[in-house]
Amino acid sequence: MDKNSIIGLVLMGLLLFGFTFYQNKQYQKQAAYQARLDSIAAVDRYRADSIAAVEALRDTSRSRDGVEGAALEAPGVSSPIYKDSLLEAAHSGDGEIITLSNDKFEVAFTTKGAQPYSARIKDYKTYGGEDLYLFKPGASQLGIQVYAGEMVNTSDFNFTVAQKTDTSLVMRLPFAGGGYIEQRYSIREGEYIVRNTLAFVGMENVIPKNVFSIDMDYGMTIPRMEKGYKNESQYSKLDYYFSGEKKPADIGRARSASKRVDNKISWFAFQQQFFSAIFRAPKEYSSAEFDIKFFPEDDPDHNLMACQARMRVDFQPGQRESVIPFEYYFGPNHYRTLKSYDNRFERIIPLGGNVVGIFTKYVIIPLFDFLHRFISNFGIIILLMTIFIKIVVFPFAYKSYSSSAKMQAIKPEIDKLNAKYPKQEDAMKKQQAQMDLYKRAGISPMGGCLPMLLQFPILWAMFRFFPASIELRQQPFLWAEDLSAYDSIINFGTRVPLLGDHISLFALLMAVSMFFYSKLTTASQPGADDPQMASMRFMSVWMMPIMMYFICNSLSSGLSYYYLLSNLITMMETWVIKKWFVHPEEIQARLKATEGKKQPKSKWQQRLEEAQRMQAQMQREQAKKNGRR
Repeated sequence: MDKNSIIGLVLMGLLLFGFTFYQNKQYQKQAAYQARLDSIAAVDRYRADSIAAVEALRDTSRSRDGVEGAALEAPGVSSPIYKDSLLEAAHSGDGEIITLSNDKFEVAFTTKGAQPYSARIKDYKTYGGEDLYLFKPGASQLGIQVYAGEMVNTSDFNFTVAQKTDTSLVMRLPFAGGGYIEQRYSIREGEYIVRNTLAFVGMENVIPKNVFSIDMDYGMTIPRMEKGYKNESQYSKLDYYFSGEKKPADIGRARSASKRVDNKISWFAFQQQFFSAIFRAPKEYSSAEFDIKFFPEDDPDHNLMACQARMRVDFQPGQRESVIPFEYYFGPNHYRTLKSYDNRFERIIPLGGNVVGIFTKYVIIPLFDFLHRFISNFGIIILLMTIFIKIVVFPFAYKSYSSSAKMQAIKPEIDKLNAKYPKQEDAMKKQQAQMDLYKRAGISPMGGCLPMLLQFPILWAMFRFFPASIELRQQPFLWAEDLSAYDSIINFGTRVPLLGDHISLFALLMAVSMFFYSKLTTASQPGADDPQMASMRFMSVWMMPIMMYFICNSLSSGLSYYYLLSNLITMMETWVIKKWFVHPEEIQARLKATEGKKQPKSKWQQRLEEAQRMQAQMQREQAKKNGRR
């Protein structure tokens, strides 16, 4: 491993470390911001409650002055809340629970508000082995607000069941002034979609002509389902998508947040690490307000996050029947499943940016799916994927490894130059002599750095793919019980700063393999007496493995396993290249044959020498100015 390779690795490590540090800082800022928002909201609620109490007292005083006042004074009689007698009757009573089920999921609805009550995803279990509920019974609320002579919120009323089959349900809320609000739900076999139709039938004389929108509130509490809280919360968020965009925007990722959007939105999603509730409006939502709040790790109810969406939908008044369609997805974050609905739902899965995402979508996922058709053991699948990727990138890696091997072959000549130019003021002469030596030996100065940079998108693609891959969820391999979560051979029972509450063996082995690889490649590296190179070796041999261990200790064990395999295969490739492809005696013979001969300079070398001459000229001019003073 030459200097350029080490610089590339150090930059990659610093980038990952800096990203982690930035995330922690942002979390602290957002927590303080959220606390301020909660305080403001509490004050607003208190003010609204106070106003409502005053208005209630005024209404009571007025009613006591009339005929209704006498009725109120009678024992056991209370004033009606709603002017509409049917609404008043529907306001009381508990809801009935009705369940629709297919081969994929089971969704329960309550007639209280005609809304989803719970969603259980079949064929999946929580980390603790329990039935997997995307939202548990009563942990979801859908309320539709519309002005129909008085403000009506559907979540306050008990709907009547108008129709029920194995795959469909129709519920209605009638009005004394005529017409009704209808909620229709239906599911199909083989799908995670609930099709919903909100209809206002015969209400053209009940809803005023100047009402052009309705408000919808979606609230949902999503429980914890996975092993590691840190990893699960980091990959959980609230997404929202504008039609025509390449990918959705999001808030969250382990941080409580709020967002107001005044543009039309096609759909939004409450996304847990591996499962999501997606709400789509084919006619689009006209505006939205989003909130997401994460529960602490020690939450007694074992909840992960509470999501809230306040949407506004356009409404056409004066019609005999106004129909607004919706679609709800309650299911796994499986790439091909989400993509099959052709609404860009799959874009919620974090696959990286443009370059990395293309590699993941068109290479990693197809290869993963192809191997899974024949192999059930995911540890073996990761091994075969690693070998395949290494074969694909070998032409790029060969230049890096061979450059490193050639650098080791000319180490004696480099040592001679160090002895010939020991002084700091001779650094430029030494660098020019080294460039000439590299030219004679056929070594490219960028031969080690550029291939490493070309491989970086692959490393980042894997960093994004493994923690978000539902295929690895709860898949065991060797001592790891879940390749999508961390493996732990030692549990401390308490959290240690930076390390967490456990030791991951795969992460530890990965760091050890990285240490030995760096040790082997830097053992005979030129510049042993150079303090700068000694510092670089220290970073490569010690700091990088330690940093990578702390980063990967709480991440997917499948990711650490992949990096471990990658390091082992890289060491094998390096050994093969040194043994059969790079011959030190040929390089030495080439150096002797070209000794004393003037070598043609590359454009890069010419630019470098020109820059060095300009720097030397500036130093001389500066020295002259200092001498005049």
